[in-house]
Amino acid sequence: MTTELYPPERIGRVREAVAEAGLGAVLLTPGPDLRYVTGYDAKELERLTCLAVPAEGEPFLVVPRLELPAAQESPAGALGIELVPWDETADPYALTAARLPAGPAKVGVADRMWAVMALRFRAALPDAEQVAAGPVLRELRMRKSAAEVAALREAGAAIDRVHRRVPGLLKAGRTEREVARDIADAITAEGHARVDFVIVGSGPNGANPHAEPSDRVIRPGEPVVVDIGGTMPSGYCSDSTRNYCVGEPPAEYRAYYAVLEEAQRASCAAVRPGATPEEVDAAARGVIAAAGHGEHFFHRTGHGIGLESHEDPYIVEGNREPLEPGMAFSIEPGIYPGPHGARIEDIVVCTEDGFEPMNTTEHGLVIVD
Repeated sequence: MTTELYPPERIGRVREAVAEAGLGAVLLTPGPDLRYVTGYDAKELERLTCLAVPAEGEPFLVVPRLELPAAQESPAGALGIELVPWDETADPYALTAARLPAGPAKVGVADRMWAVMALRFRAALPDAEQVAAGPVLRELRMRKSAAEVAALREAGAAIDRVHRRVPGLLKAGRTEREVARDIADAITAEGHARVDFVIVGSGPNGANPHAEPSDRVIRPGEPVVVDIGGTMPSGYCSDSTRNYCVGEPPAEYRAYYAVLEEAQRASCAAVRPGATPEEVDAAARGVIAAAGHGEHFFHRTGHGIGLESHEDPYIVEGNREPLEPGMAFSIEPGIYPGPHGARIEDIVVCTEDGFEPMNTTEHGLVIVD
């Protein structure tokens, strides 16, 4: 699956995109862009690792000599690109600049490149204007291949298995932090390489979409928002939110939870090629506003996902870029009145005739005894 996820021809498409953008080269340091192009999940170190993809000429990967074995053993080692090791006393920025076609007028630097590295490249390439490389790779990364969709499907199934464990972990008298610790263990146990986040928002903390697990004790009759995600060995991410209650929830909570379920269904149903993210957002927002909870839904409806848990496209008012097959993103409307809150989140992929959900657990409120 590695070759399918990180195909050798991808770097050629990146080079074409570099030329079309009018850049002399892009410089990609460790992060999601480098992994997307080469499959190399390089360590973020003070020592420079950098893939240079010139518009003309051959790409090459500059690596610290002590990291050369890791680069060779990664998918990058099978791409046929030159690996250029550098020694401790060498200047890797000057080395990279010297190997680029003479005098690039403009270079793209990785969006996640450390500022100190960008400044070193500015000194090494004083006549080249620096711009963000992200827009060059955006069009490629935003449209997932069949192998990438399969990786997201695997990630979705893994996080679904974690949600199925949650009812056994939620008990009155436990703290959010205790539950979150157990959920984090379950995320890795169910196949993730890394835990990215665990939100366990009980009672009033459920009205904070990005609540951090605290020492607050979960009480009987309290709703609990559980939003969790991680990164799989493939590099692709999961993200799913479900809602639980320890005992019988308040009547007003049940009432707006039914609205939220309808809003999430409406938003998913709006996903199809040619629809805009703005329209998908409006589908959920209209249902919630009509029920009198418009002011209680104050974030975008979704975000793209892939090698990052948040990436393009963003499902928000003002984004009128038509959806296309292969685009993957969350659908996660929420209602947060104050004494408690709720959010339902699935990852979906736009298909030729609609959408495919990556998450298949039930959306209904789960009552925990």
